[in-house]
Amino acid sequence: MTSTMQKFVMAAAAGTLAGVVATTQLVGPLLAQEGNRSSSVYEQLDLFGDIFERIRAQYVEEVDEEELIEAAINGMLTSLDPHSSYLPPEDAEDMRVQTRGEFGGLGIEVTQEDGFVKVVSPMDGTPAQEAGIEAGDFITHVDGESVLGLTLNDAVDLMRGPVGSDIVVTVVREGEEEPFDVTITRDTITLTAVRARTEGDTVVLRVTTFNDQTFPNLRDGLEEQIEEAGGMDSVNGIVLDLRNNPGGLLSQAIRVSDAFLEQGEIVSTRGRDPAEGDRYNASEGDLAGGKPLVVLINGGSASASEIVAGALQDHRRAIVVGTKSFGKGSVQTVMPLRGDGAMRLTTARYYTPSGRSIQALGISPDIVVHQPPRTEEPAEDEEAPEGFSRSEADLRGRLDNDSLTEDEIRQIEEDRAQAEEAARLREEDYQLAYALDILKGLSALGPEAPSAGADTGSDDEETSEAEE
Repeated sequence: MTSTMQKFVMAAAAGTLAGVVATTQLVGPLLAQEGNRSSSVYEQLDLFGDIFERIRAQYVEEVDEEELIEAAINGMLTSLDPHSSYLPPEDAEDMRVQTRGEFGGLGIEVTQEDGFVKVVSPMDGTPAQEAGIEAGDFITHVDGESVLGLTLNDAVDLMRGPVGSDIVVTVVREGEEEPFDVTITRDTITLTAVRARTEGDTVVLRVTTFNDQTFPNLRDGLEEQIEEAGGMDSVNGIVLDLRNNPGGLLSQAIRVSDAFLEQGEIVSTRGRDPAEGDRYNASEGDLAGGKPLVVLINGGSASASEIVAGALQDHRRAIVVGTKSFGKGSVQTVMPLRGDGAMRLTTARYYTPSGRSIQALGISPDIVVHQPPRTEEPAEDEEAPEGFSRSEADLRGRLDNDSLTEDEIRQIEEDRAQAEEAARLREEDYQLAYALDILKGLSALGPEAPSAGADTGSDDEETSEAEE
């Protein structure tokens, strides 16, 4: 028994003793109430047994008793909240495989709302994303069969199938007048947790999920990009792209947050019993060396993504850009059960360092930037006519610039090329281009510019290791 547990038991014993002393005359009525409550529970369990026996004996068709019991268990759990559920052995194994980063399916993270399946986010490079599924879409039918009235697990089962087979999902999307069908080809989903690249002088870390590989991928990818850039001095900042990241392991969210924080609280969790709450703190060391940080989020950023964005925002370590996140502020514990099944049960709420819960509210960006819908390329006859002079440099007989050396002229041309590349990126990914512009602006102000990480937002120097 740990010291914390011993203190808890001693406190409970002391509380019990104090209760006996203070309420001696009320013991009889209290025991009667407790007895009535227990009696009521046992009566309800007897009622369940009676109903089960009548279904088994009198239902119009023979029933599978095991499936019937599983359905009852799942119904009990799903009545609590959208994230609690029973996982039969096959689903439990699928979940364990997913946390390792490879699984079969469509590549979407879903929840349930108003009886329909709601897409939290499509995952990068998966069949669902390539087919055009978007965060916030509602799936109402699968291969023509309505999902209304089904549990989330049953709806997900409908979407499972052999790799290479097609599935048709009916989608309701905000802004579209009518539902429409989308055909998706099932495939083996291999997730790369973090993709690192350099845009200009900025390292972009695209985090797609929080599985066992997330922090190692992030650390290695960042180090590789910094080395290729010629060292940290050649980097003006980092973009942490958490858009359409549905979350995952709490331990990985803590490690990713800790990667950019020197000290202070990262997240706290509180369950029904306050004594069982946990608090996770950052340890010394910043992989970015204090460089400015921008975090990108949108409506598909959920759970672990919101933990990271909330921690970095509260500590003023990062500027959060994009649109409001999904708003899942609860923690689920997966508990193994007999027969290789498992139970996913909501056991706690989590709170950002400032003490705020984002449950059903989401993380609000510091700068709201919407992603414009993609527009079709202009037709050739709509393009600006070419061949006419647009600047002094195009004029015949112009004077040469004799105040700059060839190297200086070359540098100006390189800078202009970078600016044009940035303009192209705005057409492809406006939110990312906006983040890059922020970091470019901070860099242009020089070392005296205020840094996003100048204020840790906490005077607490206590640190502890995050649990694995």
